Amino acid sequence: MTSGPIDAVIFDWGGTLTPWHEVDIGEQWRVYAREVHGIPIDSPEVPAADLAAAHDLADRILAAEDAAWRRGRADQASARIDDILTDAGLDPDHDRALLALAAYRRFWEPHTHTDPHVRPLWEGLRDRGIRIGVLSNTIWTRDYHRGIFARDGVLDLIDGDVYSSELHVVKPHRAAFEAALAAVGARAKHSVYVGDRLFEDVHGPQALGMRAIWIPHSDLPADQVVPVDVTPDATIHDLLEILDLVDRWRRARAH
Repeated sequence: MTSGPIDAVIFDWGGTLTPWHEVDIGEQWRVYAREVHGIPIDSPEVPAADLAAAHDLADRILAAEDAAWRRGRADQASARIDDILTDAGLDPDHDRALLALAAYRRFWEPHTHTDPHVRPLWEGLRDRGIRIGVLSNTIWTRDYHRGIFARDGVLDLIDGDVYSSELHVVKPHRAAFEAALAAVGARAKHSVYVGDRLFEDVHGPQALGMRAIWIPHSDLPADQVVPVDVTPDATIHDLLEILDLVDRWRRARAH
C-alpha cells in the first residue's frame, strides 16, 4: 500500500457520485432527434415518414457515440457531445439542435442526481483537512456538470474538478489523473481515487502511485468492461465507508 498522508480524495462521477441504475441509452437520442424534427414527445399522431427520419437520426447519433466511447477504451482518446453530433451529420449550433440539446438534458435530469451520502462524506473529508476532487470520463461540458453539482447543493465542497471533455484523453490515461491532481494541488502518493470501474478507476490511478477505492455496484454492460488484472487498495459498497477507511489509513501511518 502506498505510504504517506492523505491530502486529497478524487471521485469518478457516473455510477460513483450518482447512484447506479440502468438508462435506455437509445431513448436519449430518440428524444433529441424528435426535437430536431419538431415532433412533440407526447404527440399521439406523427406522420410515419417524419418518425422514421427521427429514428434514423437517433440511430446515427447512437452509433457515433458508441464509436467515440470505443475509441476511449481502446486509445484513451476523449470526445465531446458536439463532436458526436457532427459525426452524425448535424450542426450542433443550429437552432433546432440547441432545442434538442435542452430536451436531451431534460431526459437525463432524473438520472444525474447526486447520491445523498455525498454531502456528509465530503463534509467529513473537509473536516479532516482533505481536499476533494472530481475526475470524470464524459462527453458533457464542464458547465453542465458543475450545474448538476450546484443543483444538488455540493458544488461548494469541490476543490478541483476535471472532465475528459476538456482534455485530449480519458481515464485511465495518466494525463487525466495528473490534471485532476493538479486541480486539487496534491501529489499522487498522497491521494486516493474512488470509482466503479476496474480499468479506468483502479488500474489508472494505481499506475501513478495513488490509492484506489473500488465501488462494485455498477452493472456494467459487457462491451464497456476492459479486462485488467488489478487489486483495489479497498473495496466498499457505500460512500460513507470512505471516512472510516481514510481514518484507518491515517492511523496506520501514524503508528
